[in-house]
Amino acid sequence: MQTDPRFNVESFNLDHTLVAAPYVRTADVKEVGGERIVKFDLRFTQPNERFIPTDALHSLEHLLAENIRNHTDRVLDLSPMGCRTGFYLIMRGDASPVEAARLIHLALGDVLEATEVPGCSPVHCGNYRDHDLDGAKLWARRFLSVKEEDLAKVFRDEYEEEELDRIPGWTGFSR
Repeated sequence: MQTDPRFNVESFNLDHTLVAAPYVRTADVKEVGGERIVKFDLRFTQPNERFIPTDALHSLEHLLAENIRNHTDRVLDLSPMGCRTGFYLIMRGDASPVEAARLIHLALGDVLEATEVPGCSPVHCGNYRDHDLDGAKLWARRFLSVKEEDLAKVFRDEYEEEELDRIPGWTGFSR
């Protein structure tokens, strides 16, 4: 369910009050040079209710960008959202939200095994002091608490009222 397209940016046309995060949704599809490019919205937390702290988001970005490429060669980019509620994943080919959810689950499993943040040095990162591996693992655990198949539902009206309980709260996810 989206509002009338008034903006050039797809996410500005999304009614953020109607979604039920975490989820994975197709945000855009383009044909570039005869190849299909798909942009996914990987929403980790409910918009306008909670956001990922910058140090945890930064570490999660490094870990996901590095680790997701161990599971596929179709990733073009993985970048954090400015609102700090999730990430955009850009892939080439006929990728689906189900495939994106599987890949993010695999990469987040790798995050939980990490002992350091890749590229976390003044040589490799423009803000290497702003990292939090434990915080990244907290957000990984929270996202992983949702089954891959449940990540395909995006909007609150896709659920029965009692089904909305599948959205993870914060009990058990604090440090």
